[in-house]
Order: sequence, then structure tokens, then C-alpha cells
Amino acid sequence: MQILATLIVIDRDSIQPVYQQLANRLMQLIKDGTLPVSHRLLSTRKMAELLKIHRKTVVRAYDELLAQGWLESEGGNGTFVSSNLPKLELKNPSAKNGTKVNVLKNAGFSIGNADHLKRKINKTTQSYHLDDGYPDSRLAPLTELSRAYRTQLLTGNSYVRFGYGDTKGSLLLREELCTYFAETRGLNIDTENILITRGTVMGLYLVSAALITPGEHVVVTELGWKAASMNFLQAQAIVHKIAVDEHGMVVDELRRLCLVTKIRLVYLTPHHHYPTTVPMRADRRIQLLSLAEEFGFIIFEDDYDYDFHYMNRPLQPLVSADKTGHVIYCGSFTKSIAPAFRVGYLVAPENVIQQLAQLRRIVDRQGDFMLENSIAELFKLGTIQKHLRKSLRVYRERRDVFCDLIKHHLNNKIHFQVPEGGMAVWAIADLSIDIQDLSFKALKKDIYINDGSGFGEAPTINNNLRLGFASSNVAELEYIVETIAKLL
Repeated sequence: MQILATLIVIDRDSIQPVYQQLANRLMQLIKDGTLPVSHRLLSTRKMAELLKIHRKTVVRAYDELLAQGWLESEGGNGTFVSSNLPKLELKNPSAKNGTKVNVLKNAGFSIGNADHLKRKINKTTQSYHLDDGYPDSRLAPLTELSRAYRTQLLTGNSYVRFGYGDTKGSLLLREELCTYFAETRGLNIDTENILITRGTVMGLYLVSAALITPGEHVVVTELGWKAASMNFLQAQAIVHKIAVDEHGMVVDELRRLCLVTKIRLVYLTPHHHYPTTVPMRADRRIQLLSLAEEFGFIIFEDDYDYDFHYMNRPLQPLVSADKTGHVIYCGSFTKSIAPAFRVGYLVAPENVIQQLAQLRRIVDRQGDFMLENSIAELFKLGTIQKHLRKSLRVYRERRDVFCDLIKHHLNNKIHFQVPEGGMAVWAIADLSIDIQDLSFKALKKDIYINDGSGFGEAPTINNNLRLGFASSNVAELEYIVETIAKLL
């Protein structure tokens, strides 16, 4: 009895009920073999006396274990560890080298080692930042969005509103997007050509999983978005990299590859190439569409910041000139509102959308209909359109100020071309500058600098930087650049 008292310790300060603590501890003693099969437990009265708890508490704990099959009762003969359990030997789990196994850290089964999934997650908490090119959430129409969300929660048929819906996403949002895309991108589509996603990454995953089979060949640009390559590698595709120059992807190089290799998909960001921001020249766009028709590959067009082009009207997306059904067009509201709002879209032929929607059902049954309907309401009211026009003016001003600041304070140390659009400047630091060291010193000044390590090996070697200016106001940009100048 005294040994049992040391094995069962009741924490009276725990939020867990005492009977549940007792039941859990007895269960564990049975599992590890300390209480063997058919072992007779103390009576409820003696157990209560031993642990200095109420007898009814012990009764409730025993009843719990009886109901779960860990214990069995033999009438007036007492309560026993169930005879139906396999006989367990007392074990001291340990690894092969004799060290104790921590099952909370390491599984008892093999999980493999997917190197392509190892990518640092940036969680910037600094007050000042030159990030990857994020929007300023302070400009977002949050009051209007919260009002629209509240309306969605409180009005209409609750069974429909809070139930299961179309795996393609909110019909209201797809309807609004059809209108918006017709006005801004020249797309003549209907709701069956749109799949609402939780962002571009989800769109990439669905396309990779549904349309790429192991061993097929996929093309990306030499400098590009790692998340795209990660998805293609996860689908067990063979990934090829094509060069990018001041006019975008080098399509002639792609043609040469197509002549010797069957390409399944080409991923690119033609409006503002990520990360260099350069637009793809018109003749190369035409050539790319012709190649897709000739060689039968899919074009995945990631148009991550279409609405923010400063030199003139935004360039029409490839999908608007696609006459053969080879383009899958993708975008999201991450750059329009804020990264926290996980709503994006895929545009493609109906049969493609149908297949992707079927796959989406087993990954994520449906999106956030409340949020999707709320964004649809803001499109209907013109709120999103007004917000985008305002943001365009603000970001253009910030781009101009930021570029002037770099020229004034960092002349001959940071070289760049003023971007025609987007939310970041692609720059080359003087080779005398250690970007990693500069980034580390800036952190001590409460400044986060995107050090270029997320774009592959080439940026680090060439001292490239992608400096997002949109999320900082003019005063913040002045402080950041002046501080960096002092650090250098």
C-alpha cells in the first residue's frame, strides 16, 4: 500500500478533477505493467484512506476505468485489472544507445528527411522592416471588413451560412471576381472558372498534387520563389531552372530545353518577376504562349501583386491572351489587404477547376465562407477598389522616397533600378558589404532586413537584396536608411 501511495500523487492545485487524475494514473500503471493483468485493486474505501480523498471520488475513477475496459468487477469479490488485456512486462523505454526516449520529441517510426521542405519561416517582430514586399496593413479597410464580417455572422439562413458549401469557394466572391477581372484584366470568365483558395501556396499545392506525376519535368526561374519549387519537389517532379534577364524569363532558353525534354509545367511571375521585379517583355509573352501550345505544357502564372504598377496601366496577364487553355492564373488578397487574410484564387478552364476542387475537398473541405463573403461584399460596395487606388498612390510615393533615400545615403554601396511596380526594390550591395553581418547589426537597432537568403544560392554570392518598402511609412523609411548608412 505504501508503494502505491508513492506511485499515485494527487495534485490538488491542478485544474484536472481529482477522480480524473486517479483514473489516468491507474491507467498508466496498467499500461506500463506495474499493475499486471488480473491484479486486484484496493477497495474504494482503502484507496480513499490511502490517498486521503473522498470515497465517492475513487468510485467515480473506478467506474471510469470499468467503462473504458481497463478494469473489471467480479460482484462482491472486488475490482481487478481486466483479464482481457495483453500481459505487459514492466519496461524502461530507451534508445539503442541506452538513453531514455522522449516520445514527445521523437516518434517511434520513420518519418523520412525531406530536405526540400526545410525553409526558414520569417516571423518578423521588429518595429522597422525592409521585408520581402508586404503591404501596410494600416491602410487596409479593416473597419469595413469587420462590419461586413459581422453582417455575415448575423444575417441570413444560419443553416446555410454555417454549413458546408461549394468546394470551389464562395459563389458571391466568385461572381464579384468575374466582374472585377473583366474590368481590370480583360478576362471573359464565369464562376466555374474560379477556385477560391487560402492563398497562392494552396493553389500551387493543388496544381502540383493534381496535375504533376512523379518524374515529370517542371521549369522555374533561376532566381525565384522557394515555395513554388518546394511544391514541385514534393510532387516528385524534376525541376529545371531558366535564366532571367532585364526582360524576364529567357524564353529562347526554354525553347531549347523543350526540344530535348518533355516539360509538364512552367511556373513564372511575368508581371513583376519575383524577386527581381522586372516585367516580362511583350514579345517573350507571345513566344511563351506559342511554346505552351506547341509543346503542350501548363503555364502557372503567379500574379502576386498585379494591382501595384506605377509607370502606366498594369500589364495584361498571360491568361488574358490565352486562346488554347494552357494557362492557370493565380493570385491572392495577401498583397491587397494583409498576409493574415488567407484568401486567394485560381483561374483556369472548367475541367481543371473541377479536378482541383475535388482534390481540395480532401485537403481543406472549403474555405472561410464568412471571410470570402465579406470580401465579396466589399467588392460589391467598391471598397476594395477604392482601397487599391489609395494604396497605389501611397506605395508609389514610398517607392520614390525610398529610392531617393538609397541614392542619397547609400550611393555607391547599394545599386538598383527603380522598379516599375510591386512592393520591393531588387538591389545589389557592394561586395565589400557583408549582408548577413549587416542584417544582424540592424536587428540590434530594431530593424529587420530581408538578407536575400531565401532566393537560392545566387543572391548570397552576388550580394543581392530584396528590400520591401510598402509596409513602412515615409518616416520609418527615413529612419531605416539613415540607420543602415551609419552601420555601414
